[in-house]
Amino acid sequence: MIKVENLVKKYGELVALDGVSFELKEGEIVGILGPNGAGKTTLLRILVAFLQADSGKVEIDGLDINQPLLEQKVKGKIGYLPESAPLYDDMTVSEYLIFVGKMQGIGSDDIYEKLAEVVEKCGLKEKKNAEISTLSKGYRQRVGIAQALIHNPKIVILDEPTTGLDPNQRIQIRDLIKEIGRSKTVILSSHVLSEVQSTCSRVIIINKGKIVADGTPEELENKGGKNKATIHIEVEEIRGNLLPRLEAIEGVHNMEVIESKIIIISDAENDIRKDIARIIIEEDHGLLELVRKQIDLEDVFIDLTKE
Repeated sequence: MIKVENLVKKYGELVALDGVSFELKEGEIVGILGPNGAGKTTLLRILVAFLQADSGKVEIDGLDINQPLLEQKVKGKIGYLPESAPLYDDMTVSEYLIFVGKMQGIGSDDIYEKLAEVVEKCGLKEKKNAEISTLSKGYRQRVGIAQALIHNPKIVILDEPTTGLDPNQRIQIRDLIKEIGRSKTVILSSHVLSEVQSTCSRVIIINKGKIVADGTPEELENKGGKNKATIHIEVEEIRGNLLPRLEAIEGVHNMEVIESKIIIISDAENDIRKDIARIIIEEDHGLLELVRKQIDLEDVFIDLTKE
């Protein structure tokens, strides 16, 4: 369905993509994960032919997107929601979707049938006559997804589709994406790990323009967590020699500090919690939490994208 070969894209001296290659099968829901500036949005813009790579090749359903004569045909196979949904606030939801549908080449005989389908699928029936300027952020995202679906594309590409939504709205959009994925290939970019883990059948992690991991969430956890465990620690205050002493414990592979919380990746076969507790008590930092667990996708992400 999608074949990407050795993509390179530079902005002056900045290398946004550095030899990115992968293939996606029909019906996959794939999450593109990475920290800010990793190259996620650049990759998606190249896939929808909005940007052109400096080198490399992209095929969509067997068609080369760099062939000018095929560009419109390729774009017709793709529905795209950029990070900022391209909405016209002075239009109603129906007016906007009809406008987009006609821009996508849907004829007058079919446009109202297509409108009814996406309004139903995206949960917009109660808002179809509302002016877009009056909609909440969650409904605006639904309209953005509807405009990506109205021409019935084979592939749907969503850039940070839940950014700025509250928890309930995130759940609703995730459920909608899963529904779309039953009949289409879906690619979504995100930096929210729980969102990707609960929505996607496959995860591609990008860091500094390179793919550093590719597989199902379970495969990445198993691969990253082989013979390793994580220990989550919370103390009242971090000061003095605490961090150097913890880092010096035998079996510690990596350590991340976020405010008063410490995450340690260690050997799975060597339980070092007693050593950690002893050091924290000796340093008098006030131990609030000490939990050991198997490595999850968040730990893998931190390990692969750390500076």
